[in-house]
Amino acid sequence: MSIVLIGYRGSGKTTVGRLLAAQIGVTFVDCDEIIVARQGKSVREIFSTGGEETFRKLETTVIAELTARMDHVIAVGGGAILRNENRQALTQHFVVYLHCQPSVLLRRIKQDPATSDNRPDLTNLGGGIEEIEALLRQREPIYRAAMNMELDVTNLSPGQAAKEIARTISGLKR
Repeated sequence: MSIVLIGYRGSGKTTVGRLLAAQIGVTFVDCDEIIVARQGKSVREIFSTGGEETFRKLETTVIAELTARMDHVIAVGGGAILRNENRQALTQHFVVYLHCQPSVLLRRIKQDPATSDNRPDLTNLGGGIEEIEALLRQREPIYRAAMNMELDVTNLSPGQAAKEIARTISGLKR
């Protein structure tokens, strides 16, 4: 079984995932990083040249490959759960939803130049708090339907979040 981290952009999937993988002694993989490496373009560039549908097709292919692996920590993009085939693939594993308050997500996104430079706005709302709130209203029920565990990371450091997930996972293995 692998551990899959889901949640909105800025929730810490990549950072927490790297720390968690190191703590439990498995390999970390990030779906978006694989897509970017294979395409030689940022997510923003893929969206602008091929549209969201092109990106989502690439994402589905990578998720199918990653979920065939066992004993990994896998971070998937925030919108990956919108496709049924992705949700189906993720259910083979332990899925952790990293929940975070919209205002904190916005602050994290704005503080991370890589996010703002490489990620597209996802609606015509321009990437601000309104966009985050609108997309969370759409996505949260899907995140919760797909998850095995929800962890509120609003006030947790990445290290604290990784430790909490590791503790939960170790309890499952007993």
